[in-house]
Amino acid sequence: MMYKVFINIVLVFVLLTVCSITVKAQDSKLGTWGIATVVLPGDSSHKWGGYSELQIRTNGAFTQFQYYEAKAGVSYDLDRNFTALLGTGTYHTYDYTDLGKGPTTNEFRLWEQMTVNQFLYRFKFEHRYRVEQRWVNGDFRNRFRYRLNLFIPLNNTKIVAKTLFISVFDEVFFNNKAPNFERNRVSAALGYQFDKKWIVQAGWINQHNYTLTQSSGKNNIMLMLMYRIGRKNAVEQEHVPTTTD
Repeated sequence: MMYKVFINIVLVFVLLTVCSITVKAQDSKLGTWGIATVVLPGDSSHKWGGYSELQIRTNGAFTQFQYYEAKAGVSYDLDRNFTALLGTGTYHTYDYTDLGKGPTTNEFRLWEQMTVNQFLYRFKFEHRYRVEQRWVNGDFRNRFRYRLNLFIPLNNTKIVAKTLFISVFDEVFFNNKAPNFERNRVSAALGYQFDKKWIVQAGWINQHNYTLTQSSGKNNIMLMLMYRIGRKNAVEQEHVPTTTD
C-alpha cells in the first residue's frame, strides 16, 4: 500500500538525518521545524473557515530548542479558487544555550492574506499573497510576502484519501525599510493524505536571511502533521495540503 511506501521513505530520510548529525551537530547547520495544523476548510456551501497552528524549531537536528510560534486565522472562500484570510500569531525566539533567561525576541503579528489556486490536471499551483503588521520587541514593522507552492499527486490525479504527493515552494519576503529584500524560503517535501482528515509531510526547508551587512542561510528538516475538521453536508472538493506558516 502507498502509506507503507511513504513510511519506508520517511524512515530512510530519518536514518540519513541521524547519520548527518554526527557531521553537522557541532556547527548546527541542520535544524528542525515541526509544524502541527488544524484546519476547518471552506467550500461552496460553507464559505467561512479557519485554522490554528503550533510550530517548534530547534537549532540542531531534533536538539537545542530555540523557537516556537502559535497562530490562528479566519478564512472566507470567495469561490473555489480564491480564499481570503485574516490571521494573528505570537512568536518567540530563545537562546538555545540558556533557555532559563527567557525569550530574546518576542513578536506579535497580524496579517491579511489572499490565496489563489490553479488546478492543471496533476499540477496544483497555489499563489499566496500576504501583508503583515509586526510588533517585534515593541517595534512596529511591515512585511510583504509572496509564495508559489506546487503540489503533484503521484498515484492519483487529485490529492484525496490514500494519495502520495510532492510539495515544492519558494517564498520571498519584502519590507518597506532597508534591506527591502529580507528573506527567501524554499522547500521540498513528500506527503501522504491518509483520509479526508489526516495528512503528513516530511522534507527539507532552507531559509536565507538578508541584512544591510551580511546574509545567512540554514537547512532544516521539516515535519508537518495536518488535521482537517469535517463538516456535515460538506461539498466534496479538492483541497491542497498547504502549510500555513
